[in-house]
Amino acid sequence: MASLLFLRLVVPLALLLLPLSRSATVVTHLTGFHGRLPFHLETGYVNVDEETGTELFYYFVESERSPDTDPVVLWLTGGPRCSSLIFYEVGPMKFVLAPYNGSLPELTYNPDSWSKVASIILLDSPVGTGFSYARDIESHRDVGDFSSTLHIITFLNKWFIDHPRYQSNPFFVGGSSYAGKMSPIIAQHISQGNKLKSNKGSNPGLISRQGYLVGNPITDSMFYDNNFQISYVGVGIISSQIYELISEIEKEHILGIKCEHDLLRRRFLSEEYTQQSELSTEQPAINCWAYCYYLSDIWANMDSTKYALGVKQGTIGEFKRCKKSMPYSFDAPSSIEYHFNLTTRGYRALVFSGDHDIWIPFLSTHAWIRSFNFSIVDDWRAWHLGGQAGGFAITYANHMTFATLKGGGHSAIEYPPRESLAMAQRWLDNKPL
Repeated sequence: MASLLFLRLVVPLALLLLPLSRSATVVTHLTGFHGRLPFHLETGYVNVDEETGTELFYYFVESERSPDTDPVVLWLTGGPRCSSLIFYEVGPMKFVLAPYNGSLPELTYNPDSWSKVASIILLDSPVGTGFSYARDIESHRDVGDFSSTLHIITFLNKWFIDHPRYQSNPFFVGGSSYAGKMSPIIAQHISQGNKLKSNKGSNPGLISRQGYLVGNPITDSMFYDNNFQISYVGVGIISSQIYELISEIEKEHILGIKCEHDLLRRRFLSEEYTQQSELSTEQPAINCWAYCYYLSDIWANMDSTKYALGVKQGTIGEFKRCKKSMPYSFDAPSSIEYHFNLTTRGYRALVFSGDHDIWIPFLSTHAWIRSFNFSIVDDWRAWHLGGQAGGFAITYANHMTFATLKGGGHSAIEYPPRESLAMAQRWLDNKPL
């Protein structure tokens, strides 16, 4: 509660004190992609703390449908401390999956990008993540759930000042995994900032917030997230002792191949390697769920890539998708109160789960949703795409929808991309799934 009170008092004041500071680049060509990009991409920095020189790096992909009226979605990658490069989850690009032989990784357009129906802001947060940096390196050591929330709110207000065209568009905060925990926290503090401005008789806020959407969200590890793994894997039949013996299953996606996690961590999830020449000697399997992350580290470290993206020289060392060794304070143990507060105030919420994820099983997510005791508006049913079930959904009062993605893993939307886009489009357009 003390941290919550701190943000309620400090965030509005911080927004008044921080001057506007932004540098942006319109990106038309990218290393590894043949020809001009088939979508509008802007990258840039927003200064969120003058004292420490903290600047957050963003990628803005304009909606390919109707940018003047389509929603704007801030999408955050989980981790925490993992970059939101345009290849992951909802982004408009993907890698051509081929064995890496020292040549340039090739890119291709993602036809199932959420930019088909919304403008997307992808943000490298917290500071020290991806291309985000601070002049005062010590500021990286004071990073956590609430401090990064403050930076994100500051970022959003400055970004919308710089982009007045989108101020009246519906706005949603979204993210998966650990970002799924942060999204409702961010959304609540945005709504509180807008309420404070409205009470003073001024404009109700720069951000026309409508709600939030989260996938396989970490929510409350002590009481929910970790307590349904056994019942999910064994359908309530096997014992916890037998569960501990299940080492051949990929927890990210139970039907996927078993990834070489030690190799993956050693090569690109950690900070142990320093020479790119080492990357060609030992590779994860191409059909591993994280092979694209392996390629993205190679791609993002190329000078031509950094130049095209407008990355400031000398601001970071080697790019790493996830900087797990960076200090981080997990000072928000649960986001359940934020989900409850937002939905009882009428904000729209979509909570979705890949039904093949062991890390955060859909059973655990549905359990904390049911704990709210909301009345059911549309009971558990299949939702469809092309005559086939894309998953199942249930809609509650207070505008909360829970949905599953059939065949989805921990990062649900990366596994069945067509179904993911269909789900997002229907929900963002305020239509039934």
